[in-house]
Amino acid sequence: MGVPDEIETITAHEPAPPPLQLPTLEEVQAIRDAAQEEGFQQGHGEGYAQGQAEVRRLIAQIEGILDNFSRPLVRLENEVVGALGELSVRIAGALIGRAYEADPSLLAALVNEALETVSGAQREVEVRLHPDDIAAISALLALPEGQRLAPDTSLSRGDLRVHAESVRIDGTLDARLRAALGTVLRRAGATP
Repeated sequence: MGVPDEIETITAHEPAPPPLQLPTLEEVQAIRDAAQEEGFQQGHGEGYAQGQAEVRRLIAQIEGILDNFSRPLVRLENEVVGALGELSVRIAGALIGRAYEADPSLLAALVNEALETVSGAQREVEVRLHPDDIAAISALLALPEGQRLAPDTSLSRGDLRVHAESVRIDGTLDARLRAALGTVLRRAGATP
């Protein structure tokens, strides 16, 4: 029997494979912990990137909302400034009108100032006033030749208009107060 001898010879010459060595419990735990840490780090990085993208999206959304709120607020602020200016003009006009009625010398001083402004080279100057204002101040004014007071029922108490050869001055309370308000608003940096 020649075959069995050969089998014995072949097996005797080949080195035996090393015995299978299984990892210890500590090594298995270390491999498991390393894999878990690697997975955690990868998940954390991806989650962090997604969170940052979400934060950027929310910031852009909030900025858009704030921008949409601020535009109407700017318009509203301008409307409020305009309404307060209009109210201020009306209140001041009523107060000044009463002051002129109570002390006609204030209106007479205003008429004199208007006449001095335009009378330099002008020959004919007409100051138009409400008829009641003319009655109240005519005794307080000494007008030179070429200057006269003229009644104008379209004007309110305290209003005046000056007409000369080439000059027209709107001295109504409304026009004077609006000019003053415009000056105040320009100095404050607001738009009238």
